[in-house]
Amino acid sequence: MTYNEIIECLYDLKDAEKVVFKEKSFGIISNNSLGIYHKELKMIAKEIGHDNELALQLFDSGIYEGRLLCSKMFKPKDVTELLMEKWVKTFENWEICDSFSMGLFAKSDFALSKILEWTKRKPEFEKRAGFATMASYCMADKTSENELFEQFFPIIKREANDERLYIKKAVNWSLRNIGKRNIDLNERAIETANEILEFESKSAKWIAKNALTELQKDNLRMSDYPRTEYRNPVANTMYK
Repeated sequence: MTYNEIIECLYDLKDAEKVVFKEKSFGIISNNSLGIYHKELKMIAKEIGHDNELALQLFDSGIYEGRLLCSKMFKPKDVTELLMEKWVKTFENWEICDSFSMGLFAKSDFALSKILEWTKRKPEFEKRAGFATMASYCMADKTSENELFEQFFPIIKREANDERLYIKKAVNWSLRNIGKRNIDLNERAIETANEILEFESKSAKWIAKNALTELQKDNLRMSDYPRTEYRNPVANTMYK
């Protein structure tokens, strides 16, 4: 498909009622939105495949769904720091923030540096991008040792008092995903949640209680990353 064909396709799917529904039901407020659901955009992206040039054109179209398509079509390993900074400053809601963070940023070569940088930022969706990337990176990086992820715990504690809805949800998401990586990080995540539970803010207490509810489940499924350590016979004996 050419750029013009994609734009024509998007306008054919335009539905003003969906714009209103997404705003009322999911808090997704977006400029220049056509009202197209993710499942439809995924089908378009799957048909086209990875195409960096088209993805950049779609982002620059200014159409909200064009930008969502960009996050699905750009090759993660081709993402540059300059592009990441350009894109993150445009995020206006959690949907587009998470689409880029999960699909591109967490799989890029700059994931770790941007996690450390963006989680310090003031703008809501730039900071959320830091935590959404962190949460996704916990699953995207299947080989790193626990030390890499343990450095995220102080960051989570530092930002746990942020009362903004989409920040506290992303902080909680990050803590839960670290805790589902393997049995040792689960223990450390539970310790961190209990420490956060002692904070005064409502946000911190919600983050901690919600995380503990999930991380202490008897039937909690963990990824066991890195699996060379947590799924080999010796490790299975050690960690039972």
